[in-house]
Amino acid sequence: MKKILKKPWLPYVAPFVLFLLLTEPGRFFPAAVPYLYIVKTFLVGTLIWFWRHSYAADFSGGLTFPELLTAIGCGLLVLVLWIVPEGYLFQLEQKTLFTPHGLGESQGAIIGWISIRLLGAALVVPIMEELFWRSFLMRYLIDPDDFRSVPMGAFTWLSFTGVAILFGLEHNRIAAGIVAGLLYGLLLIRQKNLQGVIRAHMVTNLGLGVYVVSTGSWWFW
Repeated sequence: MKKILKKPWLPYVAPFVLFLLLTEPGRFFPAAVPYLYIVKTFLVGTLIWFWRHSYAADFSGGLTFPELLTAIGCGLLVLVLWIVPEGYLFQLEQKTLFTPHGLGESQGAIIGWISIRLLGAALVVPIMEELFWRSFLMRYLIDPDDFRSVPMGAFTWLSFTGVAILFGLEHNRIAAGIVAGLLYGLLLIRQKNLQGVIRAHMVTNLGLGVYVVSTGSWWFW
């Protein structure tokens, strides 16, 4: 335990890396995609809960009502910019196209998987990604020796643009991802509060999930 505590970056990096490691096999084994998503949602959520005390300072202070509205507006803006330019902005080829109907004719299985997918996208992923990208990496690029000493939302051009670009490269829609990274980064710099950007990210992902399910646009997932 002492060794873990001497690595303050571990609670921020490990859930993110685990999520990526459990995502990659889906490219080669499409039939495993739904099961991999269930496993990674559970394991990553468990890790975040296990290290919840390590994030206490990240979640200190609440949001005012205007700040909450700004966060929701930011999340909706990212959602629109993610969906509307489909087919126009550069994106990596999506090698695995999964639809829950491939699970068979069981409505229970389909509804269950969609529910877990929405839960993972709207709750686990925003917390995991914001802890890594904008709480850890954005501050680490400013002070690698003691990133926790850097105030939340501190700005340098390297940390702001670097994280936005890397955030875009993480997603298959690179251009839209970079724009999203810039907007989320601006929100954090403005509010100095990780809760705002997490809520914005939650709004984006939940909205995208509702759009995907209601329109059958499974390629966004």
